[in-house]
Amino acid sequence: MCNNNQIVKKAGLLAKWLIHGLCGLLCMSCLTAQAAMLNLQIGNVSGPMVNASQLGLRLSGDDRLEISAERLQVQQKVFSKVKLICDPATITPAGVIECSKGTLSEGTLHIPIKFKLDTGKKLLELELSAENDERWQLRAAQQGNAWQATLDVTNGQIKRMPADIGLPVAISNGLLSGHATLNGDKNGLKSVELSSQIDVLTFADAAGLHAGEKVAGKLAFTATAGPSNWRWQTSVDWAAGEVFWQPFYFANGGHTLQASGQLDDQSVSVESASLALKNVGPISFKGNMRLSDKHIQQLDLSAPDLDLGQLYPLLLKPYLEKTALNNLEMAGRAGFNLHIEQGQPQNFKLDLRGMDLEDKNGRFALYKVNATLPWDYDAATAVNLRYSGGNLLHLPLGAANLDAELNRYALTARQFMLPVLDGSLTLADVSAAWVGEQWHWHLRANLAPVSMNDLSHALSWPHMEGKVSAAIPLVTYSGGQLSTDGAMQFNIFDGTATITNLAMQNPLGLAPKLTGNMQLRNLDLGVLTRTFSFGAIEGRLDGDVNNLQLANWQPVNFDAAVRSSPGSYPKKISQRAVENISALGGAGAAAAIQRSFLRFFKEFNYEKLGLSCRLRGDICEMNGIESTPQGYVIVKGSGVPAITVLGYNHSVSWSELLSRIKRITQGNAKPIIK
Repeated sequence: MCNNNQIVKKAGLLAKWLIHGLCGLLCMSCLTAQAAMLNLQIGNVSGPMVNASQLGLRLSGDDRLEISAERLQVQQKVFSKVKLICDPATITPAGVIECSKGTLSEGTLHIPIKFKLDTGKKLLELELSAENDERWQLRAAQQGNAWQATLDVTNGQIKRMPADIGLPVAISNGLLSGHATLNGDKNGLKSVELSSQIDVLTFADAAGLHAGEKVAGKLAFTATAGPSNWRWQTSVDWAAGEVFWQPFYFANGGHTLQASGQLDDQSVSVESASLALKNVGPISFKGNMRLSDKHIQQLDLSAPDLDLGQLYPLLLKPYLEKTALNNLEMAGRAGFNLHIEQGQPQNFKLDLRGMDLEDKNGRFALYKVNATLPWDYDAATAVNLRYSGGNLLHLPLGAANLDAELNRYALTARQFMLPVLDGSLTLADVSAAWVGEQWHWHLRANLAPVSMNDLSHALSWPHMEGKVSAAIPLVTYSGGQLSTDGAMQFNIFDGTATITNLAMQNPLGLAPKLTGNMQLRNLDLGVLTRTFSFGAIEGRLDGDVNNLQLANWQPVNFDAAVRSSPGSYPKKISQRAVENISALGGAGAAAAIQRSFLRFFKEFNYEKLGLSCRLRGDICEMNGIESTPQGYVIVKGSGVPAITVLGYNHSVSWSELLSRIKRITQGNAKPIIK
């Protein structure tokens, strides 16, 4: 037991040593306080990293040391009602303060602590421990102008780290084990060496744009100060856990990074880096980034062998979410090189090897694509793309070999020959340019005769005979809008179909829109009706479809009318065709056939026929070639035997009309007898 003189003497030594040394001790442990004499209230103490208010010290006769602070601030982290109790505390005249059994408290938190401060040797040793074998061990020593600090952590709770150290997320769970060494002198920090292992790390931000669950891995980092910059080296081994970092989602670990470079006040440079993405392939890069605005001044990236099947969902799909490429199935390999100077791409090269690309929505597909696509900002380059087959809007595409020229942000080609079914589609005067963050292009096209039999089968249409060919004038695409300059003409059913004022918005997008007009002239009704299993009609047909509007390939507006072509030619209609036409507009003709001698005739003469539909939304306003008190005339008879077909329903649901046509073409239409 100490007497009063001994207590006062120890208190004097304690005041001297703690004022000069204990502040450094507790700064480095981030659990900081300053001290004073026996039963003494010092008030406020300030340091470079620490501020303490209402600081008090008590040293009892049985060597019990208590240091308390009402408020303790370490950088931006604030602790309230902090108390350090050492029982016993050893204080020697040689300048050694030792606490072999102590407790550091803040509110209801109590952490075992022990430390030794040797002011003569300028040595500090500190250990904090908690439940579940958690231990933080700090050792700091100074010799002359040089100092060194080491930190060893076992099962450290990462959530204890201050929230203001610059992390973009809040950590709710995680364990840290590792070792860190810092060396410096009177001018500051000179080197850092860190090796650590992280387990069950869980984090998130308030906006929900960044989150991680059960992340585990290893991190190593070294940095050495030079005359004007730092040289650094790091390795990261992300072993497990899922991470969402808008817009990317990584379902599991298995990715590694090795990198080294330099850092100064203005920029950070990566002299060598190798990133290995699990199941995707290696990516190496080097470059330089300005710190003030995160501007990439230089970047060289090389990825010689990537698995496209793994790369697409991991890195490509998030960037393509609002494009026509947002729902693909992809396979094959690719190589890629990129060079950037002052934030601008200078050149790149993309090699595709055996790539299969298929839209899950069924709009397009290309198989066994092999391509060499070089690009240079200052020089024109030749590109080549080959594929073995595919389809576009369900039309089969044959093998093709395409060549073009890239000149900065423009692509030109004299001609592309694309085999389609048993014919071909020739694209001429192809020109495309990337201007104002959008694509702008134009081309001309010609469709060589294609079998209607093959075409109808490919598009799941009723069986058709004959051939179809087309001449397509200049087609222009700009700002998501596709339009034609002139008329598109198709030879079909021994007549012609002409499309004018054709325009499309987002043709391969999620909700394409189409507008235009169509003229049908002199179509062979015999071929047409046989094609659609409608019953035989002999003659010729004209038609007009104006103000056509399709939304997502479904009609929502048009003014359509079909009628007999002018001229002299045989005009015959079969009993089956009369019944089917009656099913569209009324049952009068079918009933008349069944009740009279007309039922003995297989076909009838007619003078003219016609039917119209004015579609708005889902309602079709129907009419014929003439009006009657009961409705309208669809087929007007002539000669012997003759028959007239009337329609009675002026307003019909478009979906119901389509159902009627489907039943008719499938041979299920039955006349209604009244």
